Amino acid sequence: MGTLVVSLQYMQSKQGVSNASSLAVGARLRFDPPIEKHSPRWILVFLCVFCSLCGVCTESLAAEPDPSATLLLAKYTELIRPLNNNQFQRALYLNSMESSHDLKGDIYAVIDYPFASVNLALNNPTHWCDVLILHVNIKYCNASSAKTGTVLTINLGKKDEQLLADSYRAEFTYRGVITTPDYFALALNAANGPLSTHDYRIWVEATPLKNDRTFLHFSYTYAFGLASRLAMQGYLATLGRNKVGFTVIAKQPNGQPSYIQGVRGVIERNTMRYYLAIDAYLAALNAPVEDQLEKRLQYWYNGTDQYALQLHELERNDYLEIKRKEYLRQQVAQ
Repeated sequence: MGTLVVSLQYMQSKQGVSNASSLAVGARLRFDPPIEKHSPRWILVFLCVFCSLCGVCTESLAAEPDPSATLLLAKYTELIRPLNNNQFQRALYLNSMESSHDLKGDIYAVIDYPFASVNLALNNPTHWCDVLILHVNIKYCNASSAKTGTVLTINLGKKDEQLLADSYRAEFTYRGVITTPDYFALALNAANGPLSTHDYRIWVEATPLKNDRTFLHFSYTYAFGLASRLAMQGYLATLGRNKVGFTVIAKQPNGQPSYIQGVRGVIERNTMRYYLAIDAYLAALNAPVEDQLEKRLQYWYNGTDQYALQLHELERNDYLEIKRKEYLRQQVAQ
């Protein structure tokens, strides 16, 4: 990617960033040679799509969980109270953690779909592009076979309509970890991302509950370096300075909650966006095949609109128009 140089030029893309002088205290980024293709300010949004930052401890949050139905059911028992009493108006528990060099977001949820249906829908790499494209910053997804298994080629970019040439491409290896009659786990991993980010991991596991319900765990993590740390500081000082997550950290004098901000707010927002994409995909499976795309799009938007304070980015018609085009685009390998 070139040599990192202390300078202002990286943040000042052709699209520009307001108040660029406040992006970082005494540290600004430039790459030599320049990398204009990935320099627009949406690159900051990319860092938010796959999480957030802070700086290197010896124990990484990216350590893969032990795949076990017993452990997952024990987690369900532990979380029964917050699952049934929370701000989300659904049986859902969200948590975020940060270490000195990576960040992690987790959602545990009880979903009203039989385990067999969830297993069939999610424990299959060819279905994941239909899930991921619902996210506002996923611009393209294609599943292909490789020596290492199935690879998902994913383009990430800004929330608005965008050419793939102006987006960032990452490759995630899909791995079915384990499948049993009462449990499955899968992982999506990417070694590298932009601006010295690396070790991306998406982890999904599920086990059946009574009354045709399923307990689902969705997690993602990534690690970062100096360049990505400074870019996130810039985002949080400008475009993201008023954005919040879901964790309540205090009560205001008027009784309203104060929500977490900063890097944990970033990862909480995107953990929820990905969970809502999974939920929308499952909800649309009972519709005729020709109607499933539209139902997924509407369902995902309705879900994000339920948490508009944290998740609103586009008006409904704009989102639908963009995503219909992107879905058609990804039907052909690009």
